[in-house]
Amino acid sequence: MDFGVNLATSADSWKVVRRAEELGYTRAWFYDTQMLNADMFVAMGAAAVQTSRIRLATGVLIPSNRIAPVAASALAALNALAPGRIDFGISTGFTARRTMGLGPVKLDDMKEYIRIVQGLLAGDTLEWTFEGKRRKIRFLSPELGVVNVRDSIPLHVSALGPRGRALTAELGAHWITATGNMGHARTAITAMQTAWRTAGVDPATRVATAFTGGCVLKDGEAADSPRARAQAGPHAMVALHNMVEAAEFGNMGRGVPPALTPLLERYRQIYEKYEPADARYLSNHRGHLMVLRPEEHEVCTAELVRTLTMTATRAELHERLRELGKVGYTHFAVSIRHGHPGMLEEWADVFAGV
Repeated sequence: MDFGVNLATSADSWKVVRRAEELGYTRAWFYDTQMLNADMFVAMGAAAVQTSRIRLATGVLIPSNRIAPVAASALAALNALAPGRIDFGISTGFTARRTMGLGPVKLDDMKEYIRIVQGLLAGDTLEWTFEGKRRKIRFLSPELGVVNVRDSIPLHVSALGPRGRALTAELGAHWITATGNMGHARTAITAMQTAWRTAGVDPATRVATAFTGGCVLKDGEAADSPRARAQAGPHAMVALHNMVEAAEFGNMGRGVPPALTPLLERYRQIYEKYEPADARYLSNHRGHLMVLRPEEHEVCTAELVRTLTMTATRAELHERLRELGKVGYTHFAVSIRHGHPGMLEEWADVFAGV
């Protein structure tokens, strides 16, 4: 198993990525969350010219954020800057959609989007529907070298449910799952391996990524210490952000176990005070996956952090990572929290012992 970083994209994310490369991380994933983070492709372009080995991945691209030919052009342009080091990660969307009061993109629409992007990157002439009309499109002058469609760009699909996993397998794609709980991680990889095999794909030929957040605790440090809350709290809160809006936007698969229901209900009370009442998502996703907002501290308990994130001591994390490798995960990507670049060294020390 190798290791990567997840970044709430900022314009200067290249600084974190360059240090991650020096420390031996193999891949950097950039969030595609407009209205909250910097533009993903701008940051990836900067990282491409500041690094030479680490893979750079859309983590994950949201289809509705840009039309498919634009996404293909951006990926091909990055591939010219960092040949053979680009990964195309995609999902139906959570935060990027919720920040605008929208539910996820339909799976069929994402499938068509992938068809167009991959076809263009393969140098094909293909048909697509835009503004109500069917048209032929292709890269017109790839031989000029302004983009790179020669080196392959692997596809990684973020899939949390059975239909998404089935599509991932149908496409022969690599797989990403958001997880912070060992029980969930085991169940998810078993289901994905079954989907791959059903589609005639050997799981051993695909990258299985555990996307997570957490904190490397010092001996005797509580899971709700100020440091642990700052590093792992924003990740733990994602499940609550999801569940209070599930009735309106759909459940993105990030739920809470029954024991944590009282925390969810307490957060619901906080959520229902957000204004304007017809756009509470504007407050619910402020600082999402970046910082813990002041009002969130009372519900971001040690139990929430322990249950929903990879927060543990170095020795405990060694055991978890070894188990993830045994059950089939091949890549582990941890969120390096905004404003906490020192997490790179802490997690690199953990990975060195696995």
